[in-house]
Parts: sequence; C-alpha cells; structure tokens
Amino acid sequence: MTLSFRRRLLEGRPLIGALLQIPLPEVAELFAEAGYDWLFVDLEHSPMDARAALNLLTAVDKQVPCVVRVPWNDEASIKKALDIGATGIIVPLVNNADDARLAVARCKYPPLGSRSVGITRAQRFDLDFERYMREANDDIAVIVQIEHVEAARNIDSILDVPGVDGVFVGPFDLSGSMGKPGRINDPEVQQAIQTIIRACEKREIARCIYAHTPAHARTYMEQGYRVIGLCTDYILLARAAAAALKEVRD
Repeated sequence: MTLSFRRRLLEGRPLIGALLQIPLPEVAELFAEAGYDWLFVDLEHSPMDARAALNLLTAVDKQVPCVVRVPWNDEASIKKALDIGATGIIVPLVNNADDARLAVARCKYPPLGSRSVGITRAQRFDLDFERYMREANDDIAVIVQIEHVEAARNIDSILDVPGVDGVFVGPFDLSGSMGKPGRINDPEVQQAIQTIIRACEKREIARCIYAHTPAHARTYMEQGYRVIGLCTDYILLARAAAAALKEVRD
C-alpha cells in the first residue's frame, strides 16, 4: 500500500524531503534508505517523464511517500501522475483562486472533483480498487506552488479554495517575478514570503518550501515551515563530488 503524504501533512511534524531529478530508481532508493521523510519527484524541471517517475515510485513508495510535481496544471499530467501511484501532487504556477480550484478538481474524484477513474498501478491493477476509491480523496495531498508575485498578492483567495492542503513556496521563481532573479534574501522577496506564511498560519495550511542548503532549511523551519524539499539530487551530487576532489587536491 502506498503511504499517504496528506495524513503526514495533517500531523504537523517536520518532514524533510529530497528533490529527485535523476531518473534512476536506485537514486530514489538511496534517499529512502538515508531516512528522508518524503520524496519530491520532479517532472517540471528534469528530464523525467511519467515512465521514469513510475520506476522511482515502484522502487520506494511503500517505504516513503512520493509526491510528484507535474509540469503544468493540466488534467492529463495530473491524472497520469496519480494513476502511477503518487500520494501527493505539487502543481506549479498557481497564481489565483481559479488555478487552485482546477488543481483540486483534477486531483479529486467526484463529487469533490472531476478526476476520471482509471484502473492501473495506483489501484494495484484492480487488486486494491475498492479501498483506493474509498480513501483516495482523503489520502492524496494537493499542494499548490506559489512562485510568482501575482500569487503572493492573491494568496488569501487561493488558500480559501477547499481542498488545498499545502503551499509550496518557490523562492527562486518568486524572486525572478519581482525582477530580482536568484536574490532570495532580498528584503522585498522575504516580505512576500512572510505574507504567504501569515496567510497559511491563519488557516493552518501546511507550509512547504525548497531549501537550497541545510542552512536555508534551518532558517525556514525557524520561520514555521514544516515541509522542506532539501536541495536536489543533482546539486547534492555535484557538491559532494567537488568537495571530495578539493579535499584530495588540497
């Protein structure tokens, strides 16, 4: 049985995840064995497709919850990610309440949404169909990505949409939309992030964020974030490789 990410969100405890962009199941297995609380499978900014994501989920999703970031807020992408067994969906570039309503509807079966019924890996190829259909709407987390200044301005109306379980802040894209690409510590960027945090606090909605370094992660947790996507597999590998080489050469 695939582990429910939404139930873990509702518990409110810190959840440290790894952001996976390398399309190899042994990489997912490595992070699961290392003890990460969840895995962020990225189909937006990686060479992965649904087939590659399926290989990652097959390797680890009974051991650790796997959340898929789809490339866009469209029905086909969300449906495919759910059908391969994702226990949560991160929807990029949600800028207003209409975007949020579409995201929720595409993740939920009727009467809560409009997700179509397929019988595939998520339902364990019909062997777990009845339980899955009964519990899917409660188990699957819908996380909207707030990564544009327009979304920060509309945050209250976005979070008032029923069915939004979490907000994933994209600090780098947010800074770019403010004309300050990459300057995530700029006071105006941080002010926008604080606006998002306060809106989540009022509604007890899970706050999630990408942390580029462990130091960023600690800072974000002090600010009230409980769900962290800690760096990416590519970046962690690159840093470790560079550090090992430097240590030997020095």
